[in-house]
Amino acid sequence: MTYRLQPVDEPGAADRKAIAAPLIAYNLSKVPTLDVQPLVIALHDEHDQVVGGLWGETALDWLHVDLLAVPESMRGQDVGTALMHRAEAMARERGCVGAWLDTFAFQARGFYEKLGYTAFGEIPDHPVGGARYFLLKRF
Repeated sequence: MTYRLQPVDEPGAADRKAIAAPLIAYNLSKVPTLDVQPLVIALHDEHDQVVGGLWGETALDWLHVDLLAVPESMRGQDVGTALMHRAEAMARERGCVGAWLDTFAFQARGFYEKLGYTAFGEIPDHPVGGARYFLLKRF
């Protein structure tokens, strides 16, 4: 089989779907279902504008938190804690056994550890002089 490598400057949903297809097919040969479901909680301000929230997904019995964003003006009011607790409750309802996420040294590792998450991996010097941490919590 011949092939050609082609960088994609402006990838779209169709590109991602095509690239993921062989991986999804392989994964489904190993597990009964991937059951990937988005788990998204929007944070609205007093004007009903979305100003942050949580973006993740559940799959293979775990919640993955991809994004957690709380505006500076709402920090220190347990908004992030409320978002995480709500996401964890939703994940439990879906049958998940735990959650995992990643954060940088300049972000919120301590916040997640206060919620019961523990580090299971680190990429030092990502970015240079810092680190990226991977954390998990079993329910």
